Amino acid sequence: METRLARELGTSQAPVREALRDLQSLRLVESEPFRGARVRGVDDSHLLAVFPVRAVLEELAAREAASREDRDVRPLERELDAMRKAAARQDWRTQISHDLAFHRAAVELAGNEPLLQSWLVLGIDVSTAFATYWTYWEQEELAEFHVPIVEAIRAGDPARAGAEARKHVRRTERVVRRRTRAALRKAP
Repeated sequence: METRLARELGTSQAPVREALRDLQSLRLVESEPFRGARVRGVDDSHLLAVFPVRAVLEELAAREAASREDRDVRPLERELDAMRKAAARQDWRTQISHDLAFHRAAVELAGNEPLLQSWLVLGIDVSTAFATYWTYWEQEELAEFHVPIVEAIRAGDPARAGAEARKHVRRTERVVRRRTRAALRKAP
């Protein structure tokens, strides 16, 4: 597989092998000795396992971001604006891309490298994308869900920022749990 991908991409096997390892660390690819790598299936049970961890990490990030004297919410505002514009165009792909960038920017605003690395290693951005793609909110509503987080960080209110970040993550978790229960009821 590495050889074929390297040939198709016009590169050597080393960068392909490294990219596959990165995808494996994000739990998007599974690799077995002598069998190769394959794309890992993602379903709601995988997503549900991530939500409690994501809620804690993003709550902590929002609290720390709001506590900083040098907090700058402009990166969050840019992503929020881009989400709104994408929603107006009914462009889900772009909106979700900016949704992910918003959450990463919020974690980066905390200025805590171990927190950012924990968020990245868990592949939280990937689970967020899958959860959002499968959730079916109104696009404008999805963008506006982020406003209370921005406002609390801008106000320098760590408790409110953390609570809003946790509420934001839990909202998506509740929808995914309902979807999972509904699917189980339909299963034969």
